Amino acid sequence: MKATEYFEQFCSHYRHYKGGSWCYEDGCIYRGLQQLSEATGEARWSDHLHRLADVQIATDGALAGYDPQEYNIDHILAGRILFPLSEETGDPRYLAAADHLAGQLRSHPRIACGNYWHKKRYPHQVWLDGLYMGLPFQIEYAQATGRPELIDDALRQFSTALALTADTGGLYVHGYDESRTQRWADPQTGKSPAVWARAVGWLAMALVDALTILPDDGRTNELRQSTRRLLVEIVARQTGTGLWMQVLDNPDLEGNYEETSASAMFSYALLRAVRLGLLQGEAAGAALSAGRRALSALLETR
Repeated sequence: MKATEYFEQFCSHYRHYKGGSWCYEDGCIYRGLQQLSEATGEARWSDHLHRLADVQIATDGALAGYDPQEYNIDHILAGRILFPLSEETGDPRYLAAADHLAGQLRSHPRIACGNYWHKKRYPHQVWLDGLYMGLPFQIEYAQATGRPELIDDALRQFSTALALTADTGGLYVHGYDESRTQRWADPQTGKSPAVWARAVGWLAMALVDALTILPDDGRTNELRQSTRRLLVEIVARQTGTGLWMQVLDNPDLEGNYEETSASAMFSYALLRAVRLGLLQGEAAGAALSAGRRALSALLETR
């Protein structure tokens, strides 16, 4: 079965993950459909996107089942499809919906150094997942509405999150707890103990997506350097099967396993970084090879 045949079958049978409420799980599907539409020019992907997303967006931009007072950064991700839908159709409800999500971010709780809490129910915590869920949307919203200060804020949050979660091996741990009250939080640093591949995958995608959106005008130099270093580390930790282990920095740990979701994320980030020109020379060749190997392993054997 070709990949596009699988995608068509999957999308034809897909139903809203949480019964129709606005959520990041649906948002991942929407992002994929929007990118398939852009890459292929085929209307069927846009048709699937409209079929699934439009029923969740009221004429005034209200989002089905969405409560901004939950302060759940995950809910922001699906908002990334609102900008291309607005551009495609001219329908004002899409930007109205984006305004609702941006309203959450305006009052979203933050740790002392400025990063968004992951959720209200996870206070004082910054997770790598949340960088993908919230910051690319914030950048796109800033561009759509002429709010450059939101881009500056997003870049600061990236920089701070990387500093707070940096591991000595060149990777990043899953989370940081400012309060040091979580069982997993190191009492001195607030860091979680594990370098979890799926979390690093969210991070890698967030970084590459942000750099795809933003112009290379000097403001992103630090982010570009951090992204290059991370991608080189990711390539170095690929296993012989073409995939990556769940506990990324301890592949021989008992119970460790090949994580297909993380491997798909890494493949995405590596291949997109090469297309973006973020990597050069041998690093670009190694990233291209690693990304293709992972994609082949995922499509052919999983």
